[in-house]
Amino acid sequence: MAVARSGFLLLLLTSAAGCAPAMENAAIAPLAAKPIMVWKDLLSRAKPTPDATIRYGEDSLQVVDVWQPSPTKFGRGPHPAVVMIHGGCWQTAIAERDIMNWIADDLRAHGVGVWNIEYRGVDRGGGYPATYNDVAAAADLFLTKRGEFGFRTDTPVVTIGHSAGGHLSLWLARRSALAKGDALRGRAPLLVDVAISQGGLPNLRAQTMLPDHPCGADAATKMAGDAFARVSPPEMPKTRGREIQFNNDRDRIAPPVFGRAYGAKMVTTPGEGHVELIAPDSVSWGKQRAEILRVFKL
Repeated sequence: MAVARSGFLLLLLTSAAGCAPAMENAAIAPLAAKPIMVWKDLLSRAKPTPDATIRYGEDSLQVVDVWQPSPTKFGRGPHPAVVMIHGGCWQTAIAERDIMNWIADDLRAHGVGVWNIEYRGVDRGGGYPATYNDVAAAADLFLTKRGEFGFRTDTPVVTIGHSAGGHLSLWLARRSALAKGDALRGRAPLLVDVAISQGGLPNLRAQTMLPDHPCGADAATKMAGDAFARVSPPEMPKTRGREIQFNNDRDRIAPPVFGRAYGAKMVTTPGEGHVELIAPDSVSWGKQRAEILRVFKL
């Protein structure tokens, strides 16, 4: 998630092999575990580009990238689409929406459109309530504009977010259960059918008490605004939406214990870390893509 802070992402497991001489019948020493991906492994690849970028506000960060399946390959549509939210410890300086471009392109190549949201991080005028207002406005715009971009209006609404974006994906799913009249809920909030968290950080209260976490505690504190019952998913009312967490067992940002604590269905992939969750050729992403295609009956 934290593109500029990749040092904590790589955990190399070494072999327990001794120094036994090489013999035909000697025991074979166990091999070291395959290194997990670091950010440069993903970000050094050629970056795909979206089909359009639209605004939902006046700030330069209040935009959405739209990814549309090829009409040559998939016809003129309409096509199903997901609402996507990037992570970055809730900080714009760490990551923006283009960190999701590779999986957005992969979904596009499988006939699924993407509504990839940008928002103001806590370091760019965001936090409570501005970041939530941004994400809500962009998501609600999907509800009203999806047909104009060739996306179906009769398929389940799916949100998907990585790391801090996993928190926001789950927040969108529970937002509609907030009290009517609550400014964060809005008048006609997007009703989410399936919310996917990719190595998410769902519990803001817990994050505010983890100063040694790679994301620190300050950003979570600014996101909480002492309004946990309205912005931290485990303290918000549940809705009709189905929640699915994808966690990797070598993820040092959002280890599986985070998912178990949240309690929603969790799919764990061994031998992969935080970056693999948004790498299009990883095992963990393959599982996520399969779930999305299953939801859309593709």
